[in-house]
Amino acid sequence: MKTIQYARIPALLFAMLFAPMTLAQEPPAQSSEATQALVRAALTHVRRPADDKARDMERKPLEVLSFFRLESDMRVIEILPFGGWFTKIIGPVVRDQGALYTVQPELGDYSDALEPTLQLEGMDKVVKLDWQGPANGASPWVGSGRWEVEPVDLVVTFRNYHNFGYADRMKINKSTFDALKPGGLYGIVDHTRRHNEPDTRENGRRVDPVLVIKEVQDSGFEFVDYGTMLRSPDDELLYEVGNPEVSGKTDRFALLFRKPE
Repeated sequence: MKTIQYARIPALLFAMLFAPMTLAQEPPAQSSEATQALVRAALTHVRRPADDKARDMERKPLEVLSFFRLESDMRVIEILPFGGWFTKIIGPVVRDQGALYTVQPELGDYSDALEPTLQLEGMDKVVKLDWQGPANGASPWVGSGRWEVEPVDLVVTFRNYHNFGYADRMKINKSTFDALKPGGLYGIVDHTRRHNEPDTRENGRRVDPVLVIKEVQDSGFEFVDYGTMLRSPDDELLYEVGNPEVSGKTDRFALLFRKPE
């Protein structure tokens, strides 16, 4: 790839921009050693197909879930797991002491996408929450926005935020806020778009992390931390994420937010 200059937002700049007035009182810096051990066990378990394991180097699930402060006794919601790549990891970790809930509309090819995962060993306690269908003209990808569940500790979503328009993103954020207990955490991973870059054919599955922070804060959350474990300096942020130049090696960000006490 040709090396060019482009707008990238480093972690230090995030701290400078957001820490003085919005940085929350942080929870522990990572998951406990006991929970990390459970994640490692889930990663190597035979329930995970070879294709899933082949992507561990790229997706860094241990680092990401530790950054999100996952603990084995947490009640967790995963938004739009689709085939359940992360579900296969989180489900067994929280199975005995916590709980995992998924929220996903039953639309087209995605109607049964998660079912094979839920039939695997250790996934028997994962609960699919009722999406409840669209209401008041909302997108079917968002549904009613009401998730009937007792308050949870953590909500996560992986490479999905870019899928929604502004109204739907804010509805997802509100649904997340309402589902979390006070002090609960909200973790987002997505592909990086250049800061303030207009929509193009190439960046449709990327999103500006500064925009994500602003929108989630506007939804009532406090900004906790910016994770750099998924950064890829060789990604010039020029290509669609499925382009062979960057597929599987896009620059991505991990963001963590907290519902105020």
